Amino acid sequence: MAEGDNRSANQLAAETASLEEYFQGWGEVILVTDRVVRWEKPWFPAVIIGTVSFLFLMIYYLDPSVLSGVSCFVMCMCLADYLVPTLAPRIFGSNKWTTEQQQRFHEICSNLVKTRRRIVGWWKRLFVLKEEKPKMYFMSMISALAVVAWIGQQVHNLLLTFLIVSFLLMLPGLNKHGIITKYVGMGKREINKLLKQKEKKNE
Repeated sequence: MAEGDNRSANQLAAETASLEEYFQGWGEVILVTDRVVRWEKPWFPAVIIGTVSFLFLMIYYLDPSVLSGVSCFVMCMCLADYLVPTLAPRIFGSNKWTTEQQQRFHEICSNLVKTRRRIVGWWKRLFVLKEEKPKMYFMSMISALAVVAWIGQQVHNLLLTFLIVSFLLMLPGLNKHGIITKYVGMGKREINKLLKQKEKKNE
C-alpha cells in the first residue's frame, strides 16, 4: 500500500514538473490570473463578470457563424501562445520572480494535475458502472442527458454558455471565501429538517 502511495506521489510530482516546464513562459500571467479568480481584492469579482459580459456582448453583437467563431478563438489562442512567452518577461520582469511566486506556481500546476486526475477517475468510474451495472448506467445517462437537453431547449445557447463560463471563473473565489461550503451546509440542514419532519409525521 505504501509502495503504491509512493509511486502515485512520484508520478504526481513528475506530471507537475512536466506541466511547470510546459507553462514556464506563462508563469507571470498564470499568477495574475490566479490572484483574480481567487478574489484577492474585493473588486475582482466585478472585473471577472464585467470582462466575461463584454466578451459575450461582442459575440452577441457580431453574431459570427460557428466556423468563424471557432476560427477566431483558435487564432486568438495561437497569438497568445506565441506572444505571451515573449512579452510576459518584459512586462512583469523575470528578475522579480521570487521563491514565494515559484511555490504558488508549483501549487497551481499541482492542482491542475490533481483536477485532471479526478476527471479521468470519474470517466473511468463511468465505464466501470457500465460494465458492472449496465441498467443503472443506462437509466442514469438517459435521465441526465434528457435533463441537459431540456435545459438547453429552455435557455438560449449564448446565455447558457455565459452562465457556465461565469460560474467556472467564479468557482475558485467562491470556494476560497467559503461561500459554496456555507450554502451547501445550509442546504443540508434544510434537507435534514424536512427528513425529520417527515419521520415525525410517519410516527
